[in-house]
Amino acid sequence: MSTILPARHQIPLPLDRIILRDSPGAEAIEMDVVIVGGGPAGLACAIELAGLVKRDQESGGGMPDVGIAVLEKAGSVGEHNLSGAVVNPRAMRELFPDRPPSDFPFRQPVAGEAVYFMTEGRAQRLPTPPTMHNAGYYTASICEIVRWLGERAEELGVNLFAGFPVDALLVEGSAVRGVRTTPSGLTRDGGRTGDYTEPTDLTARVTVLAEGTRGLLTQAWRQWQQVGSQNPSLFALGVKEVWESARPLDRVIHTLGWPLPNDAFGGSFFYPLGERQVAIGLVVGLDYHEAALDVHDLLQRFKLHPLIRPYLDGGQLLEWGAKTIPEGGYYALPERRCGDGVLVTGDAAGFVDVPSLKGIHYAMQSGIYAARAIFEGLKRGDTSRSGLAAYDRMVDESYIVADLHRTRNMRLAFKDGLYVGGFKAGLMTLTSGRFPSARIEMPEDAATPRHVAPAEPMAPDGRLTVGKLDAVFKSGNATRDTIPSHLLVGPDVSAEVADFYSHLCPAGVYERVGDELRVNPPNCVDCKATDVLGPRWTPREGGSGPKYRLM
Repeated sequence: MSTILPARHQIPLPLDRIILRDSPGAEAIEMDVVIVGGGPAGLACAIELAGLVKRDQESGGGMPDVGIAVLEKAGSVGEHNLSGAVVNPRAMRELFPDRPPSDFPFRQPVAGEAVYFMTEGRAQRLPTPPTMHNAGYYTASICEIVRWLGERAEELGVNLFAGFPVDALLVEGSAVRGVRTTPSGLTRDGGRTGDYTEPTDLTARVTVLAEGTRGLLTQAWRQWQQVGSQNPSLFALGVKEVWESARPLDRVIHTLGWPLPNDAFGGSFFYPLGERQVAIGLVVGLDYHEAALDVHDLLQRFKLHPLIRPYLDGGQLLEWGAKTIPEGGYYALPERRCGDGVLVTGDAAGFVDVPSLKGIHYAMQSGIYAARAIFEGLKRGDTSRSGLAAYDRMVDESYIVADLHRTRNMRLAFKDGLYVGGFKAGLMTLTSGRFPSARIEMPEDAATPRHVAPAEPMAPDGRLTVGKLDAVFKSGNATRDTIPSHLLVGPDVSAEVADFYSHLCPAGVYERVGDELRVNPPNCVDCKATDVLGPRWTPREGGSGPKYRLM
């Protein structure tokens, strides 16, 4: 059996394109704080910082006005956000202490939950692991949460710029001094159309990287400043659908086992979103071993299971999407998340607890801490690494790191397969993480060899199950066909590697034609899966990609 080593076919990060020592342009926009990414971390940071400034001014503290800009690559806030999502409201309550929970943009409280071990025709109910208890939490749409947070930020005077991707950091010495946005209106070969728009430079005393999972700027900053971690970052790919359901679902359901192979880590979720909608998804760790594994196809098969099908038969697929998730946990956290003029928050820093399937409240909490550190740094006139170091201290002393430390080896245990991993995870739960005493070492996902074997293609019925192109249509993707490719393909892409990419990508961006790789950039929904295992992802013009409303 032949194998593929993904790392062999991936090009290095193009640092010379991302870390720029150029002087800002003559028409640069001057801000005090620029936040890259309008998701839960970035917006929580903006809201908390604006509130701190306002309260200081009202109390006579002498703080001058602070210009805060949030740059979001989607055409509208929320259109690129995707999550499960069962939400712990802790960070929301801290950010809005005067609001009752009924004001928050959640769909419904979690009324019940169940965990099942799946075979192709059966579902065996299991005891719910302690890490997965969801009492007091809510099901929600992350798109709706983010849109609501965006409204609250604008009420506080935050400058919210949607449709402005960022593809470079402006630096001076070791300090980040601002960002440069991505141009728009280029032809496929790089020429300018009549709608061409120049990049915009924004200078800032502090730049916050809240760009989400597998952030390009975060990767570049860490490599440039040699910010390591004990283990490499690990990622999973999640594919999700929202359905108008045929009958109401009364509980949150998670499953493990089928349709995943035993040597792949992952599972499913099935959540109610009110009486008439459900969210269903499948998440698979990107250290899987079979080159032909296809997460989108596995989700389509999963929907046919007798446990799931009765809720979807007679219903309607409303929306589809995909996203990578940072899964490295405690040992993959950057050794520091601050530098001269820069902070890293949320998914970009890897604040996700895989055993509890939670990340939204950690992202928001890290944004709150970032705002507090920035506020103090601005008050003192010191936004150097030492001036912003309070951020790392707050995070390290918080429940974020405490939670990740308690489950520090659970995801890593599953590198030996489902059954051995499940046994070890059980011992870790019983010992509150003290077993094993040592860190489990992991290679990066791209260093895991993939076994090449014939695939069994699935024929979607177009009703209950859908192909990739129909799925992309349901994402709302309206990227123009003539856009330049934002995907950097490495050398030596054989026919087998082309096949691997075609299975890896849930959106049909890559396909094998003969023995060659064909790339269809407009299909991309920015899930970043191939940035982990194949062609590098870079930003494209603002408003490209999906237009999620329900995710």
